[in-house]
Amino acid sequence: MASSTLTSKTFLGSSRIDSASLSSDLRKLSVSSVQISFRSRIPKKLQINAAGSTFGTNFRVTTFGESHGGGVGCIIDGCPPRIPLSEADMQFDLDRRRPGQSRITTPRKETDTCKISSGVSEGLTTGTPIHVFVPNTDQRGLDYKEMSVAYRPSHADATYDMKYGVRSVQGGGRSSARETIGRVAAGGVAKKILKLYAGTEIFAYVSQVHKVVLPEGVVDHDSLTLDQIESNIARCPDPEYAEKMIAAIDAVRVKGDSVGGVVTCIVRNAPRGLGSPVFDKLEAELAKAAMSLPATKGFEIGSGFAGTFLSGSEHNDEFYTDEHGRIRTRTNRSGGIQGGISNGETINMRVAFKPTATIGKRQHTVTRDKKETELIARGRHDPCVVPRVGVDLYGTNGGSYGGLSAYGPVNGTIFTMLSVSHQFRATRTVDNAKTGGGQRISMKGSYS
Repeated sequence: MASSTLTSKTFLGSSRIDSASLSSDLRKLSVSSVQISFRSRIPKKLQINAAGSTFGTNFRVTTFGESHGGGVGCIIDGCPPRIPLSEADMQFDLDRRRPGQSRITTPRKETDTCKISSGVSEGLTTGTPIHVFVPNTDQRGLDYKEMSVAYRPSHADATYDMKYGVRSVQGGGRSSARETIGRVAAGGVAKKILKLYAGTEIFAYVSQVHKVVLPEGVVDHDSLTLDQIESNIARCPDPEYAEKMIAAIDAVRVKGDSVGGVVTCIVRNAPRGLGSPVFDKLEAELAKAAMSLPATKGFEIGSGFAGTFLSGSEHNDEFYTDEHGRIRTRTNRSGGIQGGISNGETINMRVAFKPTATIGKRQHTVTRDKKETELIARGRHDPCVVPRVGVDLYGTNGGSYGGLSAYGPVNGTIFTMLSVSHQFRATRTVDNAKTGGGQRISMKGSYS
């Protein structure tokens, strides 16, 4: 019996593919719930590796899933044993990241309820890989019909197709900001470990939306609280500037357009000695984590690019000894990191996010067969991603664009700090004296 054929038209031309020559896995794609597009003429001897979903060394996080597939999640490897852990530790930040919570985020409605299926027994981590899954419940694949043949300007559609010859059309697949749900969940675990062993606190807030810039010094990083950040839908701790940011997002939202912004992330009580020369510097690892977030275009530590306008005598952080005999710096233009190693001061960094690529305005583009056309994107998309990014940084790196603003930088920070620790020591002590013969178990640990 003659075999059926598929026709594929791409940047490289068109050809007919004999379905009998396809593997069984590829033939199954024709009935997949996720629409797949193909590119022909991939060199037979060229094997393209699509790896790159794992971050970290000592504390390793792998994320999986697509925006319009069955769900998203993560696998956490390297978590110490006997850490109290439940879904609630992750759900708090997942709820902050969840889309559809305000008019300035995507209207997509998801519960984003997580489920731990391994690595935890009777409320304690076992030291084995932790698997976390969050199902998708509000997919609308038909919104992406036009995008199956036309590329969204400044989106990953074209580059995924060029490199792999296959892409998930609905939601952008792995390029969707919904991928960051796995980072947020893992960040909840990492955040708890850092707090337990080092008293480390990590916060992220929106410091710029479009042309509305929060001036330096308005926010006191020593006293900043989560309640201040969460006091408004912009996630800016200053009420006056928060209103200006919301107005800026509203102005483009009603036009079907989008804007970008900046998220500031701080780390208080960061252990000294994190990071190593030369290629494993702490700021280099932080930059990698932050820049892996969707839509990121810039990264700064401490004074950043503004430091180039200062002389050495103006920029240097002079040392002194405090009342406890600890070596400190009078200023913090280094951002808590010197020579790639944390110095014990507050780490501060900023991450820039471009305007969301998927917009409801008419744009010029090309189809997969190289024909020029116009595209008006349909679907539910964030007019500005930064109000949701802050939550990810807090955990590990952020979810859908509508909630990426604070999440992304925090999560990347937490993962990095755990991953660059050369040693992680945890001891278990038993105190019988105060429990009438029973055992009171406490955890102690240190980073070095």
